Amino acid sequence: MVVVVPLDWLSFQHCLRNRTTHLPLSSRFTTTTTTSLCFHSPIIQAKLPFFTNSDSFQVGRPIGTYGFINVTSYSAFPSGPGTDYSLEDLGGLKTQDVGEGNVKIRLYEGRVSRGPLTGTPVTFKVYPGRRAGGVVADALAANELNTHLFLQSSSKGIGQNLVLLVGGFETTTGEQWLAFRDDGKYNAADYAKLASERVSRDREGSSWNPFEQGLTTKRRQNFIIKMLQGVMKGLAYLHDHDRLHQSLGPFSVVLNTISEREGSYLIPRLRDLAFSVNVRYTELDDSGQLVEGLWRRATGAGAFTQMEKRAFGIADDIYEAGLFFAYMAFVPFCEAGVMDSLSLQRLLENTFQLDLEATREYCLADDRLVNAVEFLDLGDGAGWELLQAMLNADFRKRPTAEAVLNHRFMTGAVL
Repeated sequence: MVVVVPLDWLSFQHCLRNRTTHLPLSSRFTTTTTTSLCFHSPIIQAKLPFFTNSDSFQVGRPIGTYGFINVTSYSAFPSGPGTDYSLEDLGGLKTQDVGEGNVKIRLYEGRVSRGPLTGTPVTFKVYPGRRAGGVVADALAANELNTHLFLQSSSKGIGQNLVLLVGGFETTTGEQWLAFRDDGKYNAADYAKLASERVSRDREGSSWNPFEQGLTTKRRQNFIIKMLQGVMKGLAYLHDHDRLHQSLGPFSVVLNTISEREGSYLIPRLRDLAFSVNVRYTELDDSGQLVEGLWRRATGAGAFTQMEKRAFGIADDIYEAGLFFAYMAFVPFCEAGVMDSLSLQRLLENTFQLDLEATREYCLADDRLVNAVEFLDLGDGAGWELLQAMLNADFRKRPTAEAVLNHRFMTGAVL
């Protein structure tokens, strides 16, 4: 799987904390650009206004950089006679070996300066292009561009839970700039970090009002369930259009608010579709660089026919969504530093081999994790039930995104 990670966390957080500071936008960054979009891939026509001229934008301050890490490696479990699990039973599940990718992406503030969307704030996502990032960077940029244009030209309308691409251009140095409507400065990882810091502060204050504590917990539970609903709606929209996400994680979910008091206004949106895969049956024989890992894992899991490969790809997205669910169920309810995404993934996959009942027993014995356990215990263990289904070692037994949305934990019936 691919995980999006920030590369300059401190400066990125600094920009977020000072997001209300007004800096004049400047077009000086666009003086070396070409006048049209010329990615090395066929361009799909979008129905919405789409700007391919750099003069249609003004570029502001840099707000951060991020990259990708690959989580791959070897068989995680023993196999053969006398063992409870075999690699075949586990659908080719792997233990984690983390390696950093070579593509570094920069982010800038900006706005549309011409046309019907004049004044619309945007976030620029800048790929280094072939000179600095090689053919991989070029392929990622083209894939993200075409995936958004395909989705935004859908006859079913635009998905509310996906970020909106409003334009892009390529510079003379080969950098590829994608402009997304700015629907929020924070992501789910930012929210989880701030929530865990509040848990730490609250536990340091011995006189915290129990009534206020209960109200805060209830708000947090509502906020997180609504976030999960939005993420699964976005994923369901992708799958309904024969697209996989393939890099779903806390940094890939944009939030328009991180205030739990404003939970009723929360709209989570999926971004980072650079690794998206087309799973239409006519495209399943594609052996390109961005899909070879997915199909290799599908073969290892026993998915050989086109129907099985497609089912594996969709189930792979559900597994990533399950890991995201686990992250949001634990990190915001724990003190800062107690849990992080990779540690949680290792706990689930390696230590307890996806046995969520055993995981719960372990967490119950740790006072630092008790609030997370209580969250998943809602509805007589409905959270654990759903999480177990999404993380089922057999990809054939994982639910669809629509089935996840209809689960009693996700509908909010447990609150």
